[in-house]
Amino acid sequence: MFKRRNAHQLEDDSHKDNKVSELKAAIGPLSGHSLVFCSDASLRRYLDARNWNVEKAKKMIEETLKWRSTYKPQEIRWNQVAHEGETGKVSRASFHDRQGRVVLIMRPALQNSTSPEGNIRHLVYLLENAILNLPKGQEQMSWLIDFTGWSMAANVPMKTTREIVYILQNHYPERLGIAFLYNPPRLFQAVYRAVKYFLDPRTAQKVKFVYPKDKASDELMTSHFDVENLPKEFGGKATLEYDHEVFSRQMCEDDVKTEKYWGLEEKHYPKPNGFSPSDVVPEPATSIASAAS
Repeated sequence: MFKRRNAHQLEDDSHKDNKVSELKAAIGPLSGHSLVFCSDASLRRYLDARNWNVEKAKKMIEETLKWRSTYKPQEIRWNQVAHEGETGKVSRASFHDRQGRVVLIMRPALQNSTSPEGNIRHLVYLLENAILNLPKGQEQMSWLIDFTGWSMAANVPMKTTREIVYILQNHYPERLGIAFLYNPPRLFQAVYRAVKYFLDPRTAQKVKFVYPKDKASDELMTSHFDVENLPKEFGGKATLEYDHEVFSRQMCEDDVKTEKYWGLEEKHYPKPNGFSPSDVVPEPATSIASAAS
């Protein structure tokens, strides 16, 4: 059965469409990567992040465009960050949540680098990759963060954490749908209290602490994931085994799609783990204009 939209919903949609048009006019003519980036869906996310205030959204998106022009996240390739992912500390899952969102799996205990820039570039690459793989009409992703074996020795420095939070909130607004912190030790709670200070209240509400053998946690997880797909580490039935070679091949395939989407001239990179973009068969580019970050 189709749900009929009431007058209030239609009026609200019309109001938001007008705000998008206002923001487009305020930003002015765009070209190249900026034009691709500033899709209607992207403008809506920035407006949403700033409570539909056009002037604040304009300032926010202009700062992002400036950041993207210098940091060039769309030009990061797997071979440049593959060494950061050797342990599988962050990877894209092979399954989606019940809403069809891409899932990023993070395992802080497997931290293998002390390079702040390396950690950040690796994460930014995987954020861009997750966005590339979002289903049509889906704007957000889910995070599963497994704290098994975590200790302060594996903790990312607070300065790096603050920079990551800044990038996520200011340059990837409304991309996070929900984040599950699974089995965090008590020691981490003190760390999180410090991190939470820098989080936007709306972002903080998306962070859920879940624990094994806890009924409420189990219900929350199963409401968002099919237990057949969910790894055992998160209370599901699936087996999670990170294979760096297999994942590297998958990322090289996606790098080809990234090149096509952004209209970048294909470059030849050194082979990570024996693979290069030219080793994989290019797949048809999936249009993500409606989900560009």
